[in-house]
Amino acid sequence: MKKYLGIIVDAVSRRQFKGEITVENGKIIRVEEKEHDTDQYILPGLVDAHVHIESSMTVPSVFARMAVAKGTVAVVSDPHEIANVMGEEGIDYMLEDSKKAPLKIFFGVPSCVPATPFESAGAVLDAAAVDRLLARKDLYYLSEMMNFPGVISEFPEVMAKLESAKKYGKVVDGHAPGLRGTALQKYIGAGISTDHECFTYEEAAEKIKLGMKVLIREGSSARNFEALYTLIDEYPEAVMLCTDDSHPDTLIHEGHIDKLIRRGQEKGLDIYNLIRAAVINPVEHYGLNVGLLREGDPADFILVDNLKSFNVLSTFINGECVYENGKVLFPMGQISAKNVFNRNKISIDDVKLAVPAGDPGEPRRKIRVIVARDGELITGQELALPKIENGNLVSDPARDILKMVVLSRYADDPAQIGFIKNIGLKKGAIASSIAHDSHNIIAVGATDKDIVEAVNHLVENKGGIVVGTAENLLDLPLGVAGLMSTRDGEYVASRYLLLNAEARKLGTSLKSPFMTLAFMSLLVIPELKLGDKGLFDVTKFEFVELFVNE
Repeated sequence: MKKYLGIIVDAVSRRQFKGEITVENGKIIRVEEKEHDTDQYILPGLVDAHVHIESSMTVPSVFARMAVAKGTVAVVSDPHEIANVMGEEGIDYMLEDSKKAPLKIFFGVPSCVPATPFESAGAVLDAAAVDRLLARKDLYYLSEMMNFPGVISEFPEVMAKLESAKKYGKVVDGHAPGLRGTALQKYIGAGISTDHECFTYEEAAEKIKLGMKVLIREGSSARNFEALYTLIDEYPEAVMLCTDDSHPDTLIHEGHIDKLIRRGQEKGLDIYNLIRAAVINPVEHYGLNVGLLREGDPADFILVDNLKSFNVLSTFINGECVYENGKVLFPMGQISAKNVFNRNKISIDDVKLAVPAGDPGEPRRKIRVIVARDGELITGQELALPKIENGNLVSDPARDILKMVVLSRYADDPAQIGFIKNIGLKKGAIASSIAHDSHNIIAVGATDKDIVEAVNHLVENKGGIVVGTAENLLDLPLGVAGLMSTRDGEYVASRYLLLNAEARKLGTSLKSPFMTLAFMSLLVIPELKLGDKGLFDVTKFEFVELFVNE
């Protein structure tokens, strides 16, 4: 039996009081008011309502070490990334590794593997596979239904997956960026209960009014807190907090859900509403076995210095102290590497793009150019005349129109070529095997040579991140599915920061260039993207030609 004194923040009853909690056998057996001189605060542990652990570039047991240091006791996690690479084997890998750490990780069943039929993935989870996985007790919900056109059009395969979730009584997460009006009503009517893709207040408010829970996302690339934070006080029962995709440097240096508690208070938000969004709502919505600081609950709580700075002093999970005084109190276990990577090296000829027949010399036809937006997953598109050298379309750093290539990592298929604006490289290239959602190889560079050398270095490593010029490349190998490292979080974060710094030396001003690059092949987020089968207009939901006939 252990006792803890502090100023208890009871978010359920919306009050604070000096008191003591008594813990025995992993449970809170008593919460009582008691005078004392201790000025630390006791709060329920924080919950990330939607995260892809793979985006931390660390395996679950290592991610756990970074999360508990920020007061997180549980996460709702979609293993969608590794499932696209390795299928059910990847999901089982995440489950097994997560057992090495005390963080409560509630995995879901990925609903869209592959995310679309318009790209090559390493696995397929069809309706039968999803039904089989949802029957398992260690998988808790149906993960984000990204194929919203399939829901609205009632594709049989999509509807079968939704029916399986209903059959097993499991929550269905949504993913519907920009969806409004009657289409949104039909999407929600199919039983989809959340959305974390809102990027405007009006969109989020409409979804809430129609019965959805809105998850306010603040990750490494997609940052929507600033646009949506007022919802927390306006609709306190309908909002949760999540990171979705957060890189290791963000977790270690900026924080996790704790940073949103701090920012919310700087904005003048009600502390109880913040805690409701950060703890109570996800626990109740997903039915999580996570304590809310009540008698009889699991002893999942944190001690913080005060509610403004919100520095986490200690984290407890099931009554065990897992973090205290700057130290994680559980060991890092042995990590095994599993991967699927079947790509051979390429040559300059593989990324050349000749001027089309009928356009001798300088072409008169413009090309479609992807317009990246810093801090957002959505892109724009514009038309521009390409730069031509020796009869081939090439990057034009002076106009910030750079060649981008996507290649299948699962077979030696031809490279797909497009052009992108706002990456900002003046020289060199960046390349990655983190390319949502099928995680093929994606690269962008100032010259064809830079692109080829970066891609080939990536192939040698069988996945990871590469940056630099053809003559001087830096890397971060990711031996687990080409997505995650077998190293500790501090190493991965420091190496990742080094690669980001190198990318900035080459000219980019993006906050998170590799995260931004990773979403340039995501064919379910508007507007224009490049997949391993071609240039794709997400708004039209169809492939389009690079050249435009005007």
